[in-house]
Amino acid sequence: MNENFNIQTLPITDEIKTNYREIIDLLGEDTTREGLVKTPERAAKAMKFLTGGYEQDPKQILQSAMFKEDYNEMVLVKDIELYSMCEHHMLPFFGKAHVAYIPNGHIVGLSKIPRVVDVFSRRLQVQERLTEQILDCINSTLKPQGVAVVIEASHMCMMMRGVQKQNSLTTTSGFRGAFKDTDTRNEFLNLISARLS
Repeated sequence: MNENFNIQTLPITDEIKTNYREIIDLLGEDTTREGLVKTPERAAKAMKFLTGGYEQDPKQILQSAMFKEDYNEMVLVKDIELYSMCEHHMLPFFGKAHVAYIPNGHIVGLSKIPRVVDVFSRRLQVQERLTEQILDCINSTLKPQGVAVVIEASHMCMMMRGVQKQNSLTTTSGFRGAFKDTDTRNEFLNLISARLS
């Protein structure tokens, strides 16, 4: 499976386009209106892109760039942009992920960590599960001394509807192995909070 996600590789089914057309009709709009004629196809393409993570194997992505290395200090990739879809309302949530691990004989190419975040983000999600999936994938594939993941995100289902809280931010976290230790966890939390010049 190609790890480089490409919308052109995903088939846009007539069923998805038809369903979008029916939804637009049910909302009371005229699907023959110029501005809406191509909307079902565009919406289908957008949805396939936003859920393209189902087409990828995150473990394979990590395994494609694992290297033996004696380095055994923290490796941190922070401020990874993420965009996902709330499975309850199918509205976006977006923010940043911070991911760290302590190698145990193997390191991984740094670009692979954001790719893993993307794979799990591009599925219908809840932020809690997204955090755990990233954590467990890295932990089970690299088998490091420890893994830490923190996600900070804004949810359109809270901002556009429901309680309509525009400035709310949801933070989730998960820790495995060495990051259960208070000092190691605090080092990680301090690093993701720091703004280095």
